[in-house]
Amino acid sequence: MAKLTVVPTPVGNLEDMTFRAIRVLKEADLILAEDTRTTGILLKHFEIQNRMQSHHKFNEHKTVEQIANRIKAGENIALVSDAGTPAISDPGFMLVRECVRQGVEVECLPGATAFVPALVASGLPNEKFCFEGFLPQKKGRQTRLKELSTENRTIIFYESPFRLVKTLTQFVDFFGNERQVSVSREISKLHEETVRGSLEEVIAHFTQNEPKGEIVIVLARLKSKKEKEIDTDNLM
Repeated sequence: MAKLTVVPTPVGNLEDMTFRAIRVLKEADLILAEDTRTTGILLKHFEIQNRMQSHHKFNEHKTVEQIANRIKAGENIALVSDAGTPAISDPGFMLVRECVRQGVEVECLPGATAFVPALVASGLPNEKFCFEGFLPQKKGRQTRLKELSTENRTIIFYESPFRLVKTLTQFVDFFGNERQVSVSREISKLHEETVRGSLEEVIAHFTQNEPKGEIVIVLARLKSKKEKEIDTDNLM
């Protein structure tokens, strides 16, 4: 039976592409791409010549029903985004939801997503975490940060390099300048970097060193009263 296959693509290093993902893309009747130019580079590298169609946040709400109907008619369709796993802070959710609504089979391949290596490399507790993705730019931003100020799980954010210092500075107002944070950029690429420390220290680093590339922020959770007491005892 035909189905929709969600295919993760590398967030940087093309060697992170799986054999299975390559096979699925080669066998697909149609590949839905966030940006056909970006995906075209990937397909050319792996000698995949299948037909592509644009599927992005500006048109997905108009096309999901039609795409689901095409799968029901027998087409195997693969969905990719520019990097990482579709629907994780990228287009894809609306199409998956429509396919589920219409009883169309959906399969998501395991593969690259930026926040997992950033979380693991942070050195912060990762048994429980809260993924926030991109914060609202204006409306609701401060309200959300206030809600997160009492979050007792490690918190993960995506951010633009152009807004990183401003966002970290805003975090100080809600989390305090001593809250521990880890900022990873250019994950799996040649100039991959992870900077760890207090918010104050990491702000100072990126104020002096202009950040470039895609950014993942991993912020420490709020410590319990007991943990704070233990920290105080260790300093004495």
